[in-house]
Amino acid sequence: MSMDIRLVRIDDRLIHGQVATVWTKHTNVNRILVVSDEVAKDELRKLLLVQAAPLGVKVNVIPVYKLIELARDVRMLADNSKLMLLFTNPGDVRRVVDAGIFIETINVGGMSFQTGKRMITNAIAVDDNDINDFEYLGQKNIKIEIRKVVADNSIDLLNLLRKDKLIK
Repeated sequence: MSMDIRLVRIDDRLIHGQVATVWTKHTNVNRILVVSDEVAKDELRKLLLVQAAPLGVKVNVIPVYKLIELARDVRMLADNSKLMLLFTNPGDVRRVVDAGIFIETINVGGMSFQTGKRMITNAIAVDDNDINDFEYLGQKNIKIEIRKVVADNSIDLLNLLRKDKLIK
């Protein structure tokens, strides 16, 4: 028995209009877990994320270690939660995968530009750590797709990184 994970998404905006309305309906989730050590420490941001949830969808903001604990908790496995996992970066997803949580596909919606990052699409900026984490996750046979909205065509992030000669 394992958690019913319907969507794993990296989007540093976390819960916003598309996630709250379209992605939750498309994936038929009833619980969103925002998984971030940084966000879990920020009480105001946590409150805003919980308030941004669509009707009927429970939101929890937890650090990475807590998701790993929950994945091993029989009560969590038996509670009929249909989960969306939201992350701000691929490094946190890597930690979850290394802890043994099975992820088949990662949807990347947005990673904001910051100093030291380069734009690979109009919505995704990466640095060397992000590239290494994505490459590692790809080596674990995880499909990594870029898709901001449900209606977008899926773009293979690893192929894009190869094309840009950022990975082999």
